[in-house]
Amino acid sequence: MSQRESMAYDVVIVGGGPAGLSAAIRLKQLAAAAERELNVCILEKGSEVGAHILSGAVIDPIALNELIPDWKDKGAPLTVPVTENHHWVLTGKSKFSIPEMLMPPLMRNRGTYTLSLGNFCRWLQGQAEELGVEIFPGFPAAEILFNEDGSVRGVATGDMGIARDGSHRPDYQPGMELHARYTFFAEGARGHLTKRLTEIFGLRDQSGPQVFGIGIKELWDIPADKHKPGRVIHTQGWPLKDAWGGGFLYHQENNQVALGFVVALDYSNPYLSPFDEMQRWKMHPAVRAEIEGGRRVSYGARAINEGGYQAIPKLVFPGGALIGCSAGFLNVPRIKGTHTAMKSAMLAAEAAFQAIGADRRGDTLDAYEINLRSSWIVKELKKVRNAQPAVAHWSGTLGTLYAGLDMWLNQLGIGVPWTLKHKPDNERLKCKDQVRPVDYPKPDGVLTFDRLSSVFISNTNHEEDQPVHLTLKDADIPTAINLPVYAGPEQRYCPAGVYEFVDGENGEPKLQINAQNCVHCKTCDIKDPTQNINWVTPEGGGGPNYPNM
Repeated sequence: MSQRESMAYDVVIVGGGPAGLSAAIRLKQLAAAAERELNVCILEKGSEVGAHILSGAVIDPIALNELIPDWKDKGAPLTVPVTENHHWVLTGKSKFSIPEMLMPPLMRNRGTYTLSLGNFCRWLQGQAEELGVEIFPGFPAAEILFNEDGSVRGVATGDMGIARDGSHRPDYQPGMELHARYTFFAEGARGHLTKRLTEIFGLRDQSGPQVFGIGIKELWDIPADKHKPGRVIHTQGWPLKDAWGGGFLYHQENNQVALGFVVALDYSNPYLSPFDEMQRWKMHPAVRAEIEGGRRVSYGARAINEGGYQAIPKLVFPGGALIGCSAGFLNVPRIKGTHTAMKSAMLAAEAAFQAIGADRRGDTLDAYEINLRSSWIVKELKKVRNAQPAVAHWSGTLGTLYAGLDMWLNQLGIGVPWTLKHKPDNERLKCKDQVRPVDYPKPDGVLTFDRLSSVFISNTNHEEDQPVHLTLKDADIPTAINLPVYAGPEQRYCPAGVYEFVDGENGEPKLQINAQNCVHCKTCDIKDPTQNINWVTPEGGGGPNYPNM
């Protein structure tokens, strides 16, 4: 067996998204101000920074103002301010708008910008590298390393050149160990190492479960006469019936519209397909009018955290911390989490820098947790904590009315003394005999599309001769439980055609896993009813390659 080499850093950061990059920048800023050396590196599983980043996005610059006050002078890609803010309630053929004056102020998008989050991360990468941060794209962290006392020592990257049967290909290279005083986990929603850390250190023993939605996004080029830079539209209602969620359309730069649809993963009907709901949503006359005559140029999907305030886990453990969406700070009513992710990272960086200055290592960064719990992140999330569970529990008009009333009461400083709770998404599915199948229209190839043509324009690619990274704890469960009881929901909740039931050699159905299609959304890891699917990182650089999503 080949010996793994190792490298030592002060701080190792897993994930090159907004949180990971912000933490690195803040660490190096503090070191420069104190005239001290600090070694910081980032591991990014995508082929480049931004390759796996997918969001709307409309960004509140509050955290960016704190991190890089002169971001405009430095060429940050926040160039399209929100100029119109609409909230539509859709019925089958029509819509009505909720007047902005009735919306809680936090949902009005004043002072925000719409842009590609991937391009924003590429810009942050440049800022980090100018400060001396070492960034390694294409090197996913595959394993957590521990010291003898149980504290986190760092991470190891995955071995390269492992064949599907487990043997070593001619290009085999062992992974690298990265040791650190402190390791930050910034993997995004449902990170596979974060999941393991949560189990080991009991990070959710005192909090509620995290719950999720799946966001499916397309990028369209539209005719110049239809394009209105800064126009932002959110929708709710049709086409969802037994689930909740909604759509967005953001007019960004270069005659492009980013549009997407989010379905909460607590839905109960196993026949529901988030991908097909998104395609059907585009057929609504009001939505069609925004993009008709245009051309779809990119596609992607990603799970998002929806648990909010009551789902914030314990953030620290010996030798490390969770930052950004690894912990989950998305403000669901605002559909914004970049600002909170960045701020959490900055607070973690400040705590780590203070600890390193005191020559500490491998202990618990309690200052990070304390400071975050008293920060504007928690104050913001606490105000909207009941919105998501209200809509989830009561759905439709009743849930929306309660959520709006609750947020307005908090806005007025009154608030309610209770906090509604969540239930894990995988426990919400009903048996197939309790529901009706959902009939979806066939795609027309112009406005609506199928999964495989969509995956094609996500530029997804994996080395085919490698172990399947979508692992099953029990290979019999898909055909023994999922198919007969739930009608095989994995073939519908996956937005990339990874899972399909086919006839085996004996004529009996078997689950076929098309791992090469995986866009790393993590929905299967979340929604599988028995939690039998475990997503692990594939060989470095695999997955989607989003250009400007």
